[in-house]
Amino acid sequence: MTMWRVAGVVGLCSSLWYAGQQGLSLLGWTVPQLSVAQIGCVAAAAYVVTGGYYTLWLILRTMPRDLTAGIRYLKVLAKLKWTTHTNTNIPKLFMANVRKNPNKVALIFEDQEWTFAQIDEYSNRIGNFLVDRGYRKGDAVALFMQNRPEYVCIWLGCAKVGVVPALINFNLQQVPLVHSIKVADSHAIICGAEMQQAVADVLDELKLPVFVSGCGSAPITIKGGENFDTLLNASAPTPPARLDTVNITDKLVYIYTSGTTGLPKAAIIRHARYVFFSTAVHYMAALGDDEVIYNPLPLYHTAGGMVGMGQVLVFNNTAVIRRKFSASQYWVECKKYGCTVGQYVGEICRYLLNTPPKPEDTQHKVRVMFGNGVRPQIWEQFTARFNNPCIAEFYGATEGIANIINMEGKPGACGFVPVVARFVLPVYLVKVDQTTGEPYRDNKGLCIQCGPGEPGEFVGLIKRNDPARDFHGYADKNATQKKIVRDVIRKGDAAFKSGDILVMDELGYLYFRDRTGDTFRWRGENVSSTEVEGVVSKVAGNKDAVVYGVEVPGAEGRAGMAAIVDPEQELVLDSFVQGIKKSLPPYARPVFVRVLSQIDTTGTFKLKKLSLQKEGFNINLIKDKLYFLDSKQGKYVDLTPELYKKIEQEQAGL
Repeated sequence: MTMWRVAGVVGLCSSLWYAGQQGLSLLGWTVPQLSVAQIGCVAAAAYVVTGGYYTLWLILRTMPRDLTAGIRYLKVLAKLKWTTHTNTNIPKLFMANVRKNPNKVALIFEDQEWTFAQIDEYSNRIGNFLVDRGYRKGDAVALFMQNRPEYVCIWLGCAKVGVVPALINFNLQQVPLVHSIKVADSHAIICGAEMQQAVADVLDELKLPVFVSGCGSAPITIKGGENFDTLLNASAPTPPARLDTVNITDKLVYIYTSGTTGLPKAAIIRHARYVFFSTAVHYMAALGDDEVIYNPLPLYHTAGGMVGMGQVLVFNNTAVIRRKFSASQYWVECKKYGCTVGQYVGEICRYLLNTPPKPEDTQHKVRVMFGNGVRPQIWEQFTARFNNPCIAEFYGATEGIANIINMEGKPGACGFVPVVARFVLPVYLVKVDQTTGEPYRDNKGLCIQCGPGEPGEFVGLIKRNDPARDFHGYADKNATQKKIVRDVIRKGDAAFKSGDILVMDELGYLYFRDRTGDTFRWRGENVSSTEVEGVVSKVAGNKDAVVYGVEVPGAEGRAGMAAIVDPEQELVLDSFVQGIKKSLPPYARPVFVRVLSQIDTTGTFKLKKLSLQKEGFNINLIKDKLYFLDSKQGKYVDLTPELYKKIEQEQAGL
């Protein structure tokens, strides 16, 4: 090891250690004081252990990014530490903003403006009403209504008295609706006037009191239901006395998983976790105090109701909300209301890209968009068309603790792990069987970590009573245990399983690859359904598309099948197959294609594929057009009864 390399490592480590000491001391944390000689010894050892010169080069190359991220993350930790130390819950954070700017506009909805003071008063009435009716701290109530300002006021009012609102997806009916209300052990239902029929259909099974919001003077159609608007008019607008009994470690809301593969699970969100999510995005995406955020997302979910609305409640920003997302109105309303920040989730960016060009595409003031779900194949096309807003893609589940963010708009990345901190941060990629989801283990029984370029499941180590790293699980305890893996880095530890396969490059950027179980094996190769979906969608003209593996008699593994939404019958199979051949290796090309008129989506714009996968390519069950990739002809042909019979009899040459 040459002297100049040693000097460089010592200097780098000394600088990083000093910066870390200063930052941590601001948080009130005691850190050890080391001499230059001690740092030098540690640095020299680290130099050898981590690979020497090349690792040093990677650290130097990523230092500006990592130092910026480190400073921003210290702000997140400082906010968390302060709120924890002072036991400041979400309502108190909001009420501090009310005192600071009572007449500032907090929410804009269909040209209505709600100030911070108006939201505060309405939510006080909610809290006092619940207390008067005998609801106790820890009781749950189901909140079932479409987006509007009252929605935010209701759950905030519940939070002021320790009642836990279960934020129910307003698209649910029948069995999923009953399940969602019951799994949270709800004591009552607060529903919007527009949701009365859905509630009436299941009320006999639930037998709960129902309060209907938004009826005004109109009659209630639910038998036994009460007019919530009238009841609140008689409730006190002053802060509830129970406010001081609500702790930052208490449950705040239940937010449900999307339910793409089964019934939704109610994730427990505590006040501290809400602070962490909203604060992390605010500081990591470098948002200011006077942003106007365009939030057309459902408020019952993490992205809209937690990350987005948190910018209003915690940071005094203004948000534009709407009843339901509209691709054609996104940029029109961003321009109209002077929005500086936009939100997206799922397939929204692709929907926006599919809209006809219009002047508002580039006339807005949006400088950054945050969310998750942008397909890498359209990333740069999207930013170029819409006046280059920086995409701050983040990765994190509603209930998860393995969270990262791509704060600088690196195309395709869902976040990064600093090279210099790769061995100390509590998030890891571990090797798993991508079909079963079970981790591979070494001879000590511990999980095997992935190196750069190796796909693995993203996990986060659990640390109890830490607001950023404690996994609070679900209302269903059995579901909670299924998301925990043990003996990860050392015996006795535990980590949250994200269920997602990611891959990391040498610079620490992470890229979403697939869900565990969605990867299938064909012709001896692992096929990522997510990667193939991105290609299929782009080649088909950015249409909705899902890809999954289907069993074929006599063939090992699963053959790829693509379901493409094409109601206008615009798909040209000859050009489609040429695009597929250019972009995908032979083993990843869909063997079957199904053309649909529509496809089911979750409330957060994720495409559902489970029912399609169960039907496979069975022409006796499917009425849609089906095609088969004939390898001899090199093109897709109609899946006729005769051809289907050949495949079933193992005579198709697969």
